[in-house]
Amino acid sequence: MFESLNMLKQGGWPMIPLGLCSVAAAAIIIERCLALRHKNVIDPRVLRLLDDYSGENHADQAIVLCQRIRGPFARIVEEVIKARHLDHTETLATMHATGRTQVGILERGLTVLEIIAGVSPLLGLLGTVLGMVTVFNAITMQGIGNPQVLSDGISKALITTVAGLSVAIPALAFHSWLTRRVEELATEMQERVTAFIAKMHAMPRR
Repeated sequence: MFESLNMLKQGGWPMIPLGLCSVAAAAIIIERCLALRHKNVIDPRVLRLLDDYSGENHADQAIVLCQRIRGPFARIVEEVIKARHLDHTETLATMHATGRTQVGILERGLTVLEIIAGVSPLLGLLGTVLGMVTVFNAITMQGIGNPQVLSDGISKALITTVAGLSVAIPALAFHSWLTRRVEELATEMQERVTAFIAKMHAMPRR
């Protein structure tokens, strides 16, 4: 443990923003992994509602149920049922408009994660450059006869590079995976609601 703390200290001040980036990335990844679980996005109760929907006499009850349920799928279905008196094209437009808003909520934090993945290697590179500056300054002032000063500068350069990549690689990997997860959930929601709209408009209206 003390050796790790010493390595972090050797890395210099670039390790501070890298540490903050690592904490922020970990928090976003954990929060999004929990938020993007299938049952949290596409609630099974809403799926049952779509299957059991029996027309106008069920509409008000369905809206109330959607309002009680958290999640983007419930919000989309709620707005679609409210727009049931519109024609098919307008109802689809309502679905797309509400869907864009809800997908934006699902993508919350992913932009920050992408920025962290891009900035972290640059912070590591900055630490590398600062370490090499220390090395060249030591050579200029003391020549190459003091290996301790040279090794300190090289260690600083290597530590910040490793730290920057250690933050960036998982951040980039999780950003790609979470983005793909949002796309899959959005596609499933669109398919299910589109089928529900067709079912709803096929029913006789009073």
